[in-house]
Amino acid sequence: MLELLKLKDVGPAPTMEMELARRLNLITGDNGLGKSFLLDVAWWALTRTWARQLVLPTANAARPTITYRYTKARDPAYSSNSTFNRKQERWPVTAGRPAIPGLVLYAQVDGGFSVWDPARNYWKKDSPDRPASYSFTASEVWDGNPLCEGLVRDWASWQREGALAFAELKRVLDVLSPSDDEPLRPGSLVKISVDDPKRYPTLAMPYGQDVPVIHASAGMRRIIALAYLLVWAWHEHIAATELLGDTPTSEVIFLIDEIEAHLHPKWQLRIIPALLAVMDKLTGKHGSRVQLIAATHSPLVLASAEPQFRSSTDAWFDMDLEQTSEGKQVILRNRTFSPQGTAGRWLTSVAFDLRSEGRAPEIEKLLEQATQVLSNERFDRDQARKLDKTLRKVLGDTDPFWTRWRFVGEQRGWLHPDATRPASRSGTKKARRRR
Repeated sequence: MLELLKLKDVGPAPTMEMELARRLNLITGDNGLGKSFLLDVAWWALTRTWARQLVLPTANAARPTITYRYTKARDPAYSSNSTFNRKQERWPVTAGRPAIPGLVLYAQVDGGFSVWDPARNYWKKDSPDRPASYSFTASEVWDGNPLCEGLVRDWASWQREGALAFAELKRVLDVLSPSDDEPLRPGSLVKISVDDPKRYPTLAMPYGQDVPVIHASAGMRRIIALAYLLVWAWHEHIAATELLGDTPTSEVIFLIDEIEAHLHPKWQLRIIPALLAVMDKLTGKHGSRVQLIAATHSPLVLASAEPQFRSSTDAWFDMDLEQTSEGKQVILRNRTFSPQGTAGRWLTSVAFDLRSEGRAPEIEKLLEQATQVLSNERFDRDQARKLDKTLRKVLGDTDPFWTRWRFVGEQRGWLHPDATRPASRSGTKKARRRR
């Protein structure tokens, strides 16, 4: 498991440090502050490869360094410190065979996916050349490349053969489904074009049709790609260890960027517990431990983690842009995870720093004006009544703001007691009929 990631003069801040927890790690922060960057560096620290582009240090920094530590099969943990070599444009690593962190998986937000498998990528002097890691673009995940058949071909062949991998895929899809009423279930294989010889996997939709996976929604494509690659990576690892006469890895590290990408809110509320359950199902009988490191923008994801979160095994890291004596800087903190109860309260927490629970900026501005009215006993009554009319046009009749506005308005004589809340449309129609 990755235990420590410490950066100096590399990335968006002069220094950043993460003491990671052994099970669940959540990373929040505004766009552009470095969440994806931290996942890229974590991948490199564990695999010595770059899933995307080489991370460069801050310009003119004297000794930019990346320090990291991860557990291995035997104590003590493996630690290393790399100082950027500008002439060679690389981060040097200790020569020789590195320690094995376990099976490392990285799901990028653009649909790309990377795998580092100790049974297939670990360097040995007496082994033939092997790829340093498996990295697939979004299209290669679906269509394959020389190293992988891809989702469409593998799924179809697993289904035709009745393979164990297909049974695992069905179980994984079931766990990752958006709800109990809308399970993700494979349908029949279908031909979709006269000139295309392939038979395509389908999803059996709740409205009675089998939809080819290549025509599925963005959210479904995201989930079935994750399901496929988790099953593919684990089964290929098991097959490789059997060929080599080794035992499967005891640790799996899963990095995932923008875990909520393309997902409906009800799906976002299930994804964290679902992924933890999926990894346990895949690796359960081998006793492998799983560490999940996920970046997110979603208050629903944080709300969904509340029943799962344990301070002894989990951590939350938050990134903020703050004014310091040296100017604005990105600050990375390991925050205490305090349950908020609802996604709306997470929006106004330090995780997202919004002033309201998701109101439009125009409405938020009106409410600020209304708050000033409430705190000013000498505010002009006509202006207050004009503001009241504007608020009635944009706020729902059940909005909690009306309680305070009505009370103060009645006390100060701005509003008549019978006209302090907007009538519903149905109520207005009934009143007209009575007249």
